[in-house]
Amino acid sequence: MATIDRWIAHWAEHRPDHPAVRFERRSLTYLQLPHHVLAMVRWRAGRGVGHGDRVVFYGLNRPEQLILLFACARIGAILVPLNNRLSVAEHRYQLADADPVLALATDGFGEALAAARPGAATGSMAIVDLDADQGWTATGIDPTTGAAEREGSAAGAVGADDAVLMVYTSGTTGRPKGAIHSQRSLFHTVLNGVAQQDLTADDRVLTVLPLFHVGGLNIQTLPALHVGATVQLQRRFDPGDCLEAIADYRPTQTLFVPAVMQAVLAHPDSASVDFGSLRGLNAGSSVIPEHLIRGFMDRGVPVGQVYGSTETGPTAIVLRYEDGPAHVGSCGKAALHTELRIVDGDDADVGPGVAGEILVRGPHLFVGYWRQPSATAAAFVDGWYRTGDVARRDDQGFVHIEDRLDDVLISGGENVYPAEVESVLLEHPGIGQVAVIGRADARWGDIPVAVIEAVGDRPVPTVEELRAWCNDRLARFKQPRAIVVVDELPRTALGKVTKHLLRQRLADGSGGAGPVRPPTR
Repeated sequence: MATIDRWIAHWAEHRPDHPAVRFERRSLTYLQLPHHVLAMVRWRAGRGVGHGDRVVFYGLNRPEQLILLFACARIGAILVPLNNRLSVAEHRYQLADADPVLALATDGFGEALAAARPGAATGSMAIVDLDADQGWTATGIDPTTGAAEREGSAAGAVGADDAVLMVYTSGTTGRPKGAIHSQRSLFHTVLNGVAQQDLTADDRVLTVLPLFHVGGLNIQTLPALHVGATVQLQRRFDPGDCLEAIADYRPTQTLFVPAVMQAVLAHPDSASVDFGSLRGLNAGSSVIPEHLIRGFMDRGVPVGQVYGSTETGPTAIVLRYEDGPAHVGSCGKAALHTELRIVDGDDADVGPGVAGEILVRGPHLFVGYWRQPSATAAAFVDGWYRTGDVARRDDQGFVHIEDRLDDVLISGGENVYPAEVESVLLEHPGIGQVAVIGRADARWGDIPVAVIEAVGDRPVPTVEELRAWCNDRLARFKQPRAIVVVDELPRTALGKVTKHLLRQRLADGSGGAGPVRPPTR
């Protein structure tokens, strides 16, 4: 296979005037995009960036990040996008670990990037503010005519197995690790996305999720560019701006996470916006509450789902739009280039209806953790990647996620899957956001604790009220035995609750914890 920048070169030849990326009041055609990539390649070469070097991007969604990725693919460098919502200390750790030679900032993040530079470990790392320094575009290349030539020596030295993207894991289970994707693995996760969504050159994709995450980058955005479609790129998510883009731009597909789905449906303009252009809404990042899925289906929008992780690209298990209505709550079946198993504690395959760990295998998997060979080896068993997620397959082969293995608690000898409990609690009218974690108990081993995010002056239900609510919905051993009220649940950039941080904060009394209501039986 050719390096991934070949996608845009192909469409520059076949659809030169078709918009590739639209951003605010600007538009880049497929003819112009390769010129910008070549300009970035030449500019970075002048700054000493070569094969295998890491290049950081730290900012909001911008066309420059996509240009930078394709430029990295051209010369064999590795793009390291930073999560702009992390702290200086978290970025300092990642910069020291990645040891980049160049860091590019936009949207005022240059100062924070300089503050995060750890010193000697990245003493050679240059920081460039792309908003202040437009030197990379001043290369004498006319971006309006002709086809951008390839850098022959660089192109010939780069292959499908070269690393191109390193994304730090969200840290939901501990300190983040740099998951490396090669051009081959990135290509195959893109193919998985194209197949799931039936993407064509006539699609118009609205991208509102951050490109520093593999979901925002790889589920729809890169697949759209692979097939010659148009990407409408939003600088950041805002529900009002999102609805305005749907009304004005008339996208055919978009990708949301549960928090985004909730914000869009709850916005006062939502009822008046015509969603009719959307032939599909994809959703992912965590288990999707049923009421959010039905909220869009009731508006005539088919809802699909994607399951995966940073390590899987992420597209590994997919629910196609046409399967959505009959399989609400499922994340679907194995993607085009994915093999799937569900296994018990002895790594033996289990049958339909039996919960076990998801194992996946395929060319879209990451190639390893940066400078952590032991962690890489531990992530696989006989070539299968251990996801750490618990799921079951129904009689038709559709996968239903139960929970993280690390989150499963055992109460009185019975497995309790917090995601199942959370889905029931979220239906209670007095609860906005909730996470269920386990707490050690001398009698039962673990007890389920509902950690509820306070919503204004809304009264929080008591333990007894919640248990009464759950009586005909959950077995007694699954029902919460205590309630903790917090100002805000700790979350990743895409809305996943970081339960290890939640447990830690509750254990040491930090994190805005409010009243604790004791266990009852």
